[in-house]
Amino acid sequence: MSFKQRIFWIRTGFCFLWRSGRSTAVLSLMVVVAVAALIFLSSLAVGVTDAMIRNSVGLYAGHISGFNLPFALKPERLHVSGVARVLKRIVIPGILKNADRIATIDMIGVDPTEELKATAIGKKTVSGRYLTNDTASVFLSRVLAVKLDVHPGSTLRFDGVGSDQSAIELKVAGVYKTGIDHLDRGIAFCPRQLLPQKPQSWSAAIFLEDGVAPEAIITHYRRMLKKTAVFKSWQEMMPDLQQLIELNYVSMGIVMVLVFGVVSLGIACAFVIFILKNLREYGIMKAMGVTRPEMTLLILIEVILLNLAACGIGVGGGVLAVVLFSRTGIDLTAFTSYNRYFAVSGVIFPRLNCYSLFFPPALALFGSLAAAIWPAAIVARKKAADILGIV
Repeated sequence: MSFKQRIFWIRTGFCFLWRSGRSTAVLSLMVVVAVAALIFLSSLAVGVTDAMIRNSVGLYAGHISGFNLPFALKPERLHVSGVARVLKRIVIPGILKNADRIATIDMIGVDPTEELKATAIGKKTVSGRYLTNDTASVFLSRVLAVKLDVHPGSTLRFDGVGSDQSAIELKVAGVYKTGIDHLDRGIAFCPRQLLPQKPQSWSAAIFLEDGVAPEAIITHYRRMLKKTAVFKSWQEMMPDLQQLIELNYVSMGIVMVLVFGVVSLGIACAFVIFILKNLREYGIMKAMGVTRPEMTLLILIEVILLNLAACGIGVGGGVLAVVLFSRTGIDLTAFTSYNRYFAVSGVIFPRLNCYSLFFPPALALFGSLAAAIWPAAIVARKKAADILGIV
């Protein structure tokens, strides 16, 4: 088929749709609503994923966790392109005592000022306050506070395992609760300079800029440092979160397929009515010598033109809704207050990406083409004489 012939059939298909304006509008409405709604919902799903990652890494761990780093290594060396902040942490196992009550813990020495800038664990304080560099203080979980029977202002003694120095006294600055088991049990925090011993290595929490892949930074670190240093991304540290994100995308994909399955069936039924309404015109075209393939092509062109126009309007409506809600966010705190993946904030910001922007209209086009099979078969099977004779 030549280029001129293709243009002719496209113009003919457009004329059929334009002449039946009301029917075309009704058919288009289903696609418009479905595409707009699913673009918004899929953008919301992307926003939920972003929120879970932001909450999980921003609470304490960071996007990358570094272990067994040489003590002589300066945090500044890890501050490469794409890295927003590097926190140095020193872990000392030991015993925390209050009279006859004891708890075996890992004491984590931190820089309180830097921690407050990068993490949200200070926001989980339930009594007292977060650490400061100018006081000999400890910040511990509610579980430990109950176990040791202490409260803000109480004095504890910490004895580091393997330390040849005497135990240090620390005043409880504050008590926190995150709802995350590994943060609420077995660890406590104090200013780094108070630790009773100097270990051979330290740990790092590395926070990345938006859109930077952890794998690229980890590859750079491994080239730069000795093999003894270990770096793990948040995906490795939190495989349950990674699995939940993948499940979120699969669930959204299933919803889209089901929605467009229903929409395609509706389009097929409505288009059959549309075809029957104009059956005489199709019969005349057959009598004039239009072949079955050409008739099928005409119906496919009509469906594609209708779908493209409807998808364009639907995409515009969906994008507009995403832009409006992405500025203010959607506060789901009431529904996420006990969810560990929303420990910092329950506000969701819908975000467009290739998945949310292109998958719904592509699925709509595929569904509409499938819906065109039935009406195309009706016209193709009928003979011109039968059509004109019935009508």
